[in-house]
Amino acid sequence: MAEDKVIIVTGASQGIGAEVVKEFRRKGYRVVATSRSIKPSGDPDVLTIIGDIADPKTADLVVAEAVAKFGRIDTLVNNAGVFVARPFTDYSAEDYNRVLGTNLAGFFYLTQRAIEHMLKRGSGHVVNITASLADQPSSKLPAVLAALTKGGLNYATTSLAIEYASRGIRVNAVAPGVIKTPMHPEERHALLATLHPVGRIGDVSDIAGAIMYLETAPFVTGEILHVDGGRNVGF
Repeated sequence: MAEDKVIIVTGASQGIGAEVVKEFRRKGYRVVATSRSIKPSGDPDVLTIIGDIADPKTADLVVAEAVAKFGRIDTLVNNAGVFVARPFTDYSAEDYNRVLGTNLAGFFYLTQRAIEHMLKRGSGHVVNITASLADQPSSKLPAVLAALTKGGLNYATTSLAIEYASRGIRVNAVAPGVIKTPMHPEERHALLATLHPVGRIGDVSDIAGAIMYLETAPFVTGEILHVDGGRNVGF
């Protein structure tokens, strides 16, 4: 029953993460929501945890608190991400460390600890939020650190899916195009819409819906689900 299930969502204070929290609560899931700036929730079935996902101590805390309050972890959505678009030679060491810390280290530490718990129960689901840009780079939007990290997550998704397929744990990914979030100022929406064959940018509900589909599709694992207005096939 969805009412018994517990989902962890990273980067949950705004944008896609906040919408995922709302969508799973509407379906009756209990939620552990974490980010560096998340505010307490008045919903007794939403546990909020402040922390930097790049720090392994945050992963320890999130898993420990989830199990202490709700007794289980069924699904992890690795949504927290940093996007920095610059020409390759303009990236700084600070850019590199910040993007890899959130996008890769954050994924690694929390997924490792969550899967350790899932193995004890013999079931679980991990969803990684990657990026369509990793598959279809654009000369209009140079972003090699997104390709490096989100492309790496795509391959980690398929690797983990195979590693744990026989042990009841599924691993999938959603690869969004440009989504209407605070990350993208409104004055850039028209330009960013040109990156998608459908002629618009996506909504956070598009991504939340894709995650919910994967959550309710028990025969699907190792899938990279592109939600990008057709961008992954060309433009």
